[in-house]
Formats: sequence, C-alpha cells, structure tokens
Amino acid sequence: MTEQRFVMKCGGSTLAALPNSFFDELRELQLTGVRPVIVHGGGPAISETLGKLGIETEFVNGLRKTNDAVLDVVEMVLAGRINKEIVRKIQTNGAKALGLSGVDGMLIQAQPVANAAEIGFVGDVTDVNAALIEGVMEMGYIPVIAPIGIDGQGQRYNINADTAAGAVASHLGVERMIVVTDVPGILKTVDGQKQVLPVATVEDIEAMIASGEIYGGMIPKVRAAIQCIQGRVREVVIVSGEEQGVLTRAVREGGVGTRIVQMNERRV
Repeated sequence: MTEQRFVMKCGGSTLAALPNSFFDELRELQLTGVRPVIVHGGGPAISETLGKLGIETEFVNGLRKTNDAVLDVVEMVLAGRINKEIVRKIQTNGAKALGLSGVDGMLIQAQPVANAAEIGFVGDVTDVNAALIEGVMEMGYIPVIAPIGIDGQGQRYNINADTAAGAVASHLGVERMIVVTDVPGILKTVDGQKQVLPVATVEDIEAMIASGEIYGGMIPKVRAAIQCIQGRVREVVIVSGEEQGVLTRAVREGGVGTRIVQMNERRV
C-alpha cells in the first residue's frame, strides 16, 4: 500500500460546523493508510474570548495585533479549547488524534515578523520539527496542531494558521495541502456568474488579488498557498468541508474545489 500524506488546514469556526460525515471520512482515510496532519485556526473564538475579558483587539493587514494579554488568550483558546475540541471530535468518530501546539517539542520555531513594532508578537515560521510530527503519525495518531510558535529564548508567537500549515506541509515534504473552508473554492466571475475556478496558477492568483476578485480572508489563504508551492508542495486544494465526500475526492480523485499550482500543466 502506498502511503499518502497530506496537511489539512482548517479554521476553528469551519471545524465547529463540519458534519460528522467529514470526521467519518477522516477515519476511513486513516484506516486505509492515508496519514493526515491537521493545522487549525480559531480567530472567531479568540475574538469572542477577548471580548468577554474586555481586552481590545485590532487587525493590521488581516493579522491580529498581539500584545502579552492578547497572546495569553490566543494560546489559551487555540492550544486549549479549540485543539481539544478537534481531538475530541476525531476520537468520538473512531479515529486516533493527538493535540499539540507549536510550543511542544519546539514543533513550530518562529521569529518576529518584519513589522513586529506595529503588530507585536506575531511570528514567521523559521523551522518545523518534522521528526516529531512523523513520530506521532508512526504511532497511528492524527497530529492536530495549534499554530503557536516559539523561539530559542522561549518567547511565544501568534502565527497565522494558513502560514503555519504551509510551513508544516513544506517541512514534511508532502505533495498536497488541503485548505478546508466554508466556500467551495476560489470564485471567479464568468459571464456575470460566480463559478468555482478548477485550477489557478500563481500568476492567475496575483492577477485576481490585483483586480479585487480575491479579497478579505481569502488573501492570506492564497498567499500561504503560493509560498508553499514555491517550496516542495506540488499543489494546494481549497475546498468546502460541507461537501459530501470532499476529503476523499481531494486526496484520491481530484475534481473538487480549486487546485492551486505553480503553473498550468498545459503550458509546460
């Protein structure tokens, strides 16, 4: 049996809304020798908890401004509540999962982003402890990773989940990253109708960002996709988690969501 591995990025709010059939699929894939790695976000839950605690939060270019107080909440929500919710859901549906944050075993090493003076403790990934993830998979567990980074001095960093997933995929050397969202893929307007783009190249995406067709929360997703397919990852697939059988189709068959590739195969 050929071992297939993939990294799946999922937003915390998307995961909460996923049907049980999605987790059944995850179990079936694991039973047939496919090895998934999950990296998750949790933005809405972080905002909600900050609001309850009366801690103000703001965003700079789509990234949350992170001081000490915000960082404590980010870690509490991501590595605590959301991470364990996902592990619980996977286990309830009969698969085996192990929750980790990027702090554990120096799993995600990070440094401050270039505009740290403006944005605080937000990190760029410098290294990933791929051997630790491999070890968890060898034991038969699905690694579930919260995107908190750490540096050599023990400073923690808030890392965008799309960026973290891309770095994990690149360092593991997987061929495919699957981004599970609440939309069926990248939408393009054709003859006045919005349609899912089956394949998009780096060039296509840059043009769509420039024209405003890709906007808002989709921008960090496609930017992270571009970054990791310029490394060792061959393709990134953006799919809706609510579509029946979406994971199996994305892993085994194709023809679902939007595939982001370096360049169009037909032009090669």
